Amino acid sequence: MELQSVGEAFIRPGQLLADRTALSAATRWTQAVSEADGVCVLHLAPGVDPCELTAELRGQGLRASPNHVLCGQPLFFGGPASRPFPAPPVSFKPGRSRSDVVVGLLDTGVAAHPWWSGSDWYDRTAPEEADAAEGRQAGHGTFIAGLLARLAPGAALRVRRVLDGDGLGDEASVVRTLNRLRERPPQVLNLSFGGHTFDDRPPPLLADAIAAMKDTVTVACAGNTASDRPFWPAALPSVVGVAALDAAQRERAPYSGYGTWVDACARGDWLTSSYLDTGEFGGFAAWSGTSFATAVVSGTIAAAAATEPAKDVVRRLLDDERARQIPDLGVLVPASL
Repeated sequence: MELQSVGEAFIRPGQLLADRTALSAATRWTQAVSEADGVCVLHLAPGVDPCELTAELRGQGLRASPNHVLCGQPLFFGGPASRPFPAPPVSFKPGRSRSDVVVGLLDTGVAAHPWWSGSDWYDRTAPEEADAAEGRQAGHGTFIAGLLARLAPGAALRVRRVLDGDGLGDEASVVRTLNRLRERPPQVLNLSFGGHTFDDRPPPLLADAIAAMKDTVTVACAGNTASDRPFWPAALPSVVGVAALDAAQRERAPYSGYGTWVDACARGDWLTSSYLDTGEFGGFAAWSGTSFATAVVSGTIAAAAATEPAKDVVRRLLDDERARQIPDLGVLVPASL
């Protein structure tokens, strides 16, 4: 994926996101427009700076943003050299009980695995959503799916691939996918990816797409940035931003993002879950990152949502006076893995 660094953020060069109301105002800087699922991608004329044009359009009250690059494991920002390590098999048999809870998983896709072989939700997963076997982060979605399956075994996953095998995607693809999900919104949405914005302000089209799913609890990772710089979409007020704790669930994992915009934290270090059956891996791996702490929180919410609305679950979880509150990390959500 071609990308450009701007102010320690990454964007797709020469591209700007906007809704239809901004098209006429940007016409003289635009060579072509591609529109799908409520999002317009403006392909700008050579020499036009997407960030400068964004600022001008926003000054006119219009919704616009550079097409930010989003990452599943943002190693660009000084995070750990996070990679999965082979792990022995984990014993897990999905129970026969089913709930009506659906968890949306936007990630690298999910590969075949014994834990969900023959399950209804995996059989409905389109072949193009399957996890790519190539790339440094190819098993990212499969690993997260395993955490969700163990924590909320009665829930169904709705998988959409928005990241490539290296864990990279862009804002346009994510917003379009979110807009398509509005037809049948999941109760819980796991977004184990994100990025910084060029101006540290919330990306408006991404914020709009998440806010439009009013009954969905969206959970996103705080990023492996080891900083308090806002990481989006986790830093959006409508999103549960999740930081990672160490394996003892006592201290912030050294790579984890943190700040007043973080709502919850969970173990992110050395979790073991499902993975690709390839090379030295036999379908299982141990991995660390805020991505996986996010899955712990999503799975915990999804399990409780079997008996009460997900929005009520998250309000109770975040406002529990008995729970441990950690400054700049939010409420501790224990991992029962």
